[in-house]
Amino acid sequence: MRAFTIACLFAAIVGLGAAAILESFVQESATTAFAEPSARV
Repeated sequence: MRAFTIACLFAAIVGLGAAAILESFVQESATTAFAEPSARV
């Protein structure tokens, strides 16, 4: 049971870390994202 709890905690930490990285580095504002003429809406 202890290993399961540690695994769940580790998965939550990795998920939050990945979300924070994607939010800060990958995401662009809507005006930037749709400024390209090749963007499909």
